[in-house]
Amino acid sequence: MPTIARHGSSPFAGGDELKDGDSTHQKRRLRSNSAADGNPIYSTPSSKPCSPMKRKSPRRCINDNPNSPADQIEKDSVDKLAKLRKSPVKRLSDSFLDKPMWNPGDAEQMSVVKEALHVSTAPSMVLCREDEQKRVLEFCKQCIEQEKAGSLYVCGCPGTGKSLSMERVKESLVDWAKDACFQLPDVVAINCTSLTNTSEIFNKILGKKQPRKKTNGSTSPLQHLQNLYTQKQESTGMKMMLVIVDELDYLITKDRAVLHDLFMLTTFPFSRCILLGVANAIDLADRFLPRLRSLNCKPMVITFRAYSKDQIVVILQQRLMALPYTVFQPQALELCARKVAAASGDMRKALCVCRSAIEMLEAELRESTCNLNFPSVRVDHMAVALSKTYRSPIVDTIQSLPQHQQLFRGGKKDATIGELSKSYTDVCKSTLIPPIGIMELSSMCRVLGDQGLIKLGQSREDKLRRVTLKVDEADITFALQGIRVFRNCLQ
Repeated sequence: MPTIARHGSSPFAGGDELKDGDSTHQKRRLRSNSAADGNPIYSTPSSKPCSPMKRKSPRRCINDNPNSPADQIEKDSVDKLAKLRKSPVKRLSDSFLDKPMWNPGDAEQMSVVKEALHVSTAPSMVLCREDEQKRVLEFCKQCIEQEKAGSLYVCGCPGTGKSLSMERVKESLVDWAKDACFQLPDVVAINCTSLTNTSEIFNKILGKKQPRKKTNGSTSPLQHLQNLYTQKQESTGMKMMLVIVDELDYLITKDRAVLHDLFMLTTFPFSRCILLGVANAIDLADRFLPRLRSLNCKPMVITFRAYSKDQIVVILQQRLMALPYTVFQPQALELCARKVAAASGDMRKALCVCRSAIEMLEAELRESTCNLNFPSVRVDHMAVALSKTYRSPIVDTIQSLPQHQQLFRGGKKDATIGELSKSYTDVCKSTLIPPIGIMELSSMCRVLGDQGLIKLGQSREDKLRRVTLKVDEADITFALQGIRVFRNCLQ
């Protein structure tokens, strides 16, 4: 590509020369003559024939200088666009190309990898939850700016980043208050699983609000908080308080009084409490706080959706990028992400599966007599780890049954013992297994009912008793597909 030979020359010079239809020889002469006039000289290799040059836009002329800021900005934009066009798995594969393979036999490396994939290891930033964090943060900012109380309920399936996001919101809110010259709010984070009793939560809130003041025996911490938020404070500029209550469903009691009183703290006229409740149940506010809706005090609800396959890959990539070596094959991580996203979207489950896959590789290295040349975690390791993680206890129960009880499965989910006896007899004939009688079959149904696999109805005659399957047929197929006798029967 032609380059600018002289620094400081006008990038627009040469534009008029390229407009006319002169031949290549004339253009070469014009360019040589232009040197005397101080115009830029475009150097072209003499070994190649000179072809008519395409007119360049002013921006492209400026960007011809590799050291110019515009060139760097455009280069960064192109790189970002290329990354966005690639799938997360492709980006993950590309990011591992420059890294050396790890040595799973090195105890120090193994410890570092397991720690990076541990659930308790908090990442530097919470990916794929930017929108939810922004909404919670804006809610808290609005409460501080207007000096008014408010309540918000954060819900979603387990392992969707709720607690971690609230931690980041807390840090961001304190930083924002400092920068905006607001009085820093008091912050108290409570995990309800650590409470000895549900009413203790009010004692923790009061202890943060007034750490040195002791309540008298006749006034409970709840009553003291209610009095505090009911009366106008003499001192101006009363500090706001951010209360983050995790595992909120542990506060659900028979009369629901504690949960209701907690949210009611935000409704008092002089309350300065910003309450963020976190739990898994999506309909907790509707089911357990109906009185708040009647008082027009229902908390704002923000739902954290389950992680998708691409999001799980991105989060795993974030954790593994900090390591100086390659641990997983990209295909293995994609398999983990697909299975976890299809099952639950629980990121904690994905991390546990990855750690289990590393343990599979460890076991393989211990049993192997030859050097495996520092292998990475492969797809087969991940498949075994997924199978162990998502193995249903129903599958274990079905596989432990005697053969005749395993054979006792009909084509319909709901049938009588007489109808099932016919299909059972046909299966026995096809597999050359001697069948049992109707009385033994009825007794076998009672055993399966006691194990919770079927539901046995009532009738005067045993053959008319209705049998209802209580387990998923997919579990039955998965449990019996590895047994040679049942392969044809399951098709």
